[in-house]
Amino acid sequence: MQLVVARVGRAHGIKGEVTVEVRTDEPELRLAPGAVLATDPAAAGPLTIETGRVHSGRLLLRFAGVRDRNAAEALRNTLLIAEVDPDEVPEDPDEYYDHQLMDLDVVLRDGTEVGRITEISHLPSQDLFVVERADGTEVLIPFVEEIVVEIDLEEQRAVIDPPPGLIDDRAEIASSGRTAGETGPVATREASSPERAVEESGGGSDTGSVRGTGV
Repeated sequence: MQLVVARVGRAHGIKGEVTVEVRTDEPELRLAPGAVLATDPAAAGPLTIETGRVHSGRLLLRFAGVRDRNAAEALRNTLLIAEVDPDEVPEDPDEYYDHQLMDLDVVLRDGTEVGRITEISHLPSQDLFVVERADGTEVLIPFVEEIVVEIDLEEQRAVIDPPPGLIDDRAEIASSGRTAGETGPVATREASSPERAVEESGGGSDTGSVRGTGV
């Protein structure tokens, strides 16, 4: 299974480094030196990570064969894709890979149906479930333990206890601010953001998880 673990940002310096938008909670695993990643567009890759380091809270990578700023800038907006065993699960039992959460039914504690998870959105501050309702509208559910109280993979459902106003009509969002998710594990926050995960690990490979989700 292929999962997006990062998006290449702008060039950094003159020696071929690039900033990356991490889309996995396991950068130390997925974005480690030596990792070979497919790309979208495919013509940009595959790319082999040569070095990785954290600078001012951002992960910087350098790829084999990318030696100057022009070559680095040519990779801007390229998606980095890791090959992941579909049976692989995050080590933390409270973390989940995006593909484990996709298509889960979302219900309230009393069993009232809310909708179905169609996307995991990874933002700097938190992860969000994009939930499609039966009428086709969408609502965004923060993936935090205060709201998402249970993930039941056997029953294929996520149980939520939303605060007032979160899932009523006023809360429907056609969000322009959300971004496509990685693909990596997610964990209900209080989990650290991908950037913090990188800093704490000192850089490296990561697949991305949410509180759970992950790649």
